[in-house]
Amino acid sequence: MVIIEAGATSCYVDYEPSFGRGPFGHYICTAVNDAVLHGRPYDCVLADSDLLTLDLAVSKGGVAADAAISFIVGDARPPESVAMISATECALAAGIAAAGPGARIGDISHAIGTVLSEAGYPINTEFGGHGIGSTMHQDPHVSNTGRPGRGYKLRPGLLLALEPWVMADTAQLVTDADGWTLRSATGCRTAHSEHTIAITHDGAEILTLPKQAQP
Repeated sequence: MVIIEAGATSCYVDYEPSFGRGPFGHYICTAVNDAVLHGRPYDCVLADSDLLTLDLAVSKGGVAADAAISFIVGDARPPESVAMISATECALAAGIAAAGPGARIGDISHAIGTVLSEAGYPINTEFGGHGIGSTMHQDPHVSNTGRPGRGYKLRPGLLLALEPWVMADTAQLVTDADGWTLRSATGCRTAHSEHTIAITHDGAEILTLPKQAQP
């Protein structure tokens, strides 16, 4: 397994937070089409044009990192799905650009929310980004919308997981019978992008870039 070969451990298998039902029990979150967060893997045959999100968190050397990517399966490229994925990626880039020493959490939230709102997507504020470090979920909460100049002041050494996510036509979630998977209340498609960043003296460093994308 890739995680073990890298000398890391999964943050998910034994994870049992208040918003889930029992230990998660899997190594990765998989969310298809109308599923968006905490997707518990299950037997599913993917079809051309399905929208798939993969979300993974691991810990290595006592430090956790969290990342997610959405993409379209197969050769079809439904314009609405392409636009939605692009909006979350652009919002993530905007949030990272707003992060730096002396900035505040509200600056990140405002940057993310501006991109998502201008793209026409409702924004859910129940789940968002979060502090990360020795464990996967820590304070502060990083909402996907907010007011600039407000909230926790960023300092060098702080680790944050930023995760813009949207549902095409609703901000309301419903929980699957598995007690974990969150889906759009209307059955519409969803998208989710996430990186873990470190606040440095010069700005923000992305810690979860694929190797080929690293400078």
